Amino acid sequence: MKTVAELSPDASYYTLDGTKLWISNAKEAGVFLLFANANPSAGYKGITAFMIDAQCPGITIGPPEKKLGLRASSTCPVTLENVKVGKEDVLGEVGMGYKYCINILNEGRIGIAAQQVGIAKGCLDAAMPYMEERKQFGTSIGDFQGMQHQYAQIATEIRAAELLTYDACRRKESGISFIKEASMAKLYASQVAERTASKCIEWLGGVGFTRDMPVEKFYRDCKVGSIYEGTSNIQLQTIAKMVKKEYEN
Repeated sequence: MKTVAELSPDASYYTLDGTKLWISNAKEAGVFLLFANANPSAGYKGITAFMIDAQCPGITIGPPEKKLGLRASSTCPVTLENVKVGKEDVLGEVGMGYKYCINILNEGRIGIAAQQVGIAKGCLDAAMPYMEERKQFGTSIGDFQGMQHQYAQIATEIRAAELLTYDACRRKESGISFIKEASMAKLYASQVAERTASKCIEWLGGVGFTRDMPVEKFYRDCKVGSIYEGTSNIQLQTIAKMVKKEYEN
């Protein structure tokens, strides 16, 4: 982590310097949760969390990224130059930022899984009525067996992703280990959302490829599900590590 927090000689404030990339809702935010290293020589054990006012002098919000999807949410670089913040702006304990960050990521994966399930459901909600309405050879296209088998498979996968997500939620709320289950839910839900969106565009035919239907937007929005809060490969690595540990004990 290159962003640093230097304690003042009288230990009354920190000076923050560095640049953060891919900050969600950066243009709209009034407060930033920021991680900076207050003791670079200690490595990750120096990382500290701060809650800072977005209007602090020295903070510059860069132009939003031109993204494939999630365009309703700004994603911008944030530059900090000689930003002064009080000791009271430290969130939690100095040097515990890494632990806080990992905990946030673990919990956040459940939220991403829920998002992806919602996108998949939205796709199906848009496609199914159309397939009932659209007729070929005097028959609704949704009544052809080849189509029925496809949407039955997708509906089953959506339900499985939803149950994985609820299971991760249940474990989190019960105070029991949920890291593996959160990774499983995010991994699978992101795969299902992408597959569902792609299939629904195909089922809708030409109109599915246009902005007259919302599915093309859902298709663009869901892609990042396999990237943020830890890529799909990271989820697989986490799951594998924990499964292996279960069989070693």
